[in-house]
Amino acid sequence: MKDLFYRYRYLFLTIGVLSVIILSLFYNALKPEKQLPIYTPAMVNPELVDSLVQHKNNKMEHKIADFSFQNQNNKTITQKDYENTIYVADFFFTTCPTICPIMTDNMVWLQDKIKDMPNVKLLSFSVTPDIDTPEVLRKYADEKGVIDSKWNMVTGDKKDIYYLARQSFLAVKTETSGELYDMVHTENFILVDKNGRIRGFYDGTNLDKDKGDNTKNMQQLLEDIKWLNEKD
Repeated sequence: MKDLFYRYRYLFLTIGVLSVIILSLFYNALKPEKQLPIYTPAMVNPELVDSLVQHKNNKMEHKIADFSFQNQNNKTITQKDYENTIYVADFFFTTCPTICPIMTDNMVWLQDKIKDMPNVKLLSFSVTPDIDTPEVLRKYADEKGVIDSKWNMVTGDKKDIYYLARQSFLAVKTETSGELYDMVHTENFILVDKNGRIRGFYDGTNLDKDKGDNTKNMQQLLEDIKWLNEKD
């Protein structure tokens, strides 16, 4: 038997290599292609969505609305600054003592990962714009190591931020016991593609790839950014 294997060793080796190649081809052919959903208001927790758009379910219709706010350099930032750009948005405030510091640290982590991707940016909206003036945002940005060309922290009219948060980004709850435009931000990071469509929601407080639940975390966000970047 040993002589037989030795005599036909090259044949067995060839069969083995061909088997590996064939199995790999079958695996790649049968493996489902990665997809990211295109989110509509009807797909999101109603608590985070304005009632005016809550039941809309047209995937091609829902896009981030035009906006105009001031950033940490007191520069006007509009949709044009994010044209043909993949970006991650979140809602925060500089005096937040709970989840904001974690979210900002994770956004800093993400900034480092995407700093060499020219078509990827970050965008953070203050939910307390009356406190978070451009000067306050500038100080906060300096403390966190914000790269101005990659990451805008913006402030502006509270009503405009409120409507953008709930009608476009679908990411902020209302404070029912407070004023009409009071906002309770969540831990959500929102992934927006080059066409202005929402492609994912992620827990901005979670960097743990091995966490045993179904929550999309920061590691998954980075993978999805890379996929979108390669796809487009």
